[in-house]
Amino acid sequence: MLLKKTGFPEDEELVLCTVTGITPHSVFCTLDEYGGRTGMIHISEVAPGRIRNIREFVQENKKVVCKVLQTNKEKGHIDLSLRRVNQTQKTQKLNQIKQEQLAEKIVEHAAKQTGQSVLTLYNKLAEKLMPQYGTLFAAFEQASHDKLNLETVVEKKIATLLTDAIKARIKPPQVKIGGDLKLSSYSPNGLQKVKDALAIATKAGIPARYLGAGTYHIEVIAEDFKEAEKKMKAAIDPILEFAKEQDMTAEWTRKEE
Repeated sequence: MLLKKTGFPEDEELVLCTVTGITPHSVFCTLDEYGGRTGMIHISEVAPGRIRNIREFVQENKKVVCKVLQTNKEKGHIDLSLRRVNQTQKTQKLNQIKQEQLAEKIVEHAAKQTGQSVLTLYNKLAEKLMPQYGTLFAAFEQASHDKLNLETVVEKKIATLLTDAIKARIKPPQVKIGGDLKLSSYSPNGLQKVKDALAIATKAGIPARYLGAGTYHIEVIAEDFKEAEKKMKAAIDPILEFAKEQDMTAEWTRKEE
């Protein structure tokens, strides 16, 4: 990894570590994101319950996600915990690392195309983008849907190479929400009324998928939940109003996607 944070990690921070040594009562690690600073996991923080053989849980040279318990900056000590990291936290941290590695690959590609030093280009981007976006990947996500112009950071040729690679490899984040709409009418032209109601969703750019028994699934994909909810409301509210005016039965049920 090119990413190297300065100083010490914060208490409670999740860090990616490499196991470098194991004793009967402790595990020693280097913190990959902090320039190889070392930390220690006491046996009581390796796993819950009694541990007979510490090597059943950790091995040398393996990557582990740990939580920082406390740091002693004067002595340079960093106390870590492995058992206090749940599966969700571990997955999220590893995903963040993979995302940042992808961003680094994109920088490496652009640097090679222009004959520049990878580290020099990375540091230039990191210096200007990380204070605002936190990570290079987060900045590149903004560039992937034209919310960040990299020409404000680097020269045009490199910015173009980076942007092209970003758009090819980093897709804008999306969220998906949906639900089931049940429509029925007992009037002679009831079928047409149902079609007219569904046409409202289609007109809003949200097609309905027939599930059977008068039920239709409606799904919205957007960049964030706020935008998705806005689009869904713009489709469902007029349908329910139309159904009420036409003396139809309409039931809307949100579903977890």
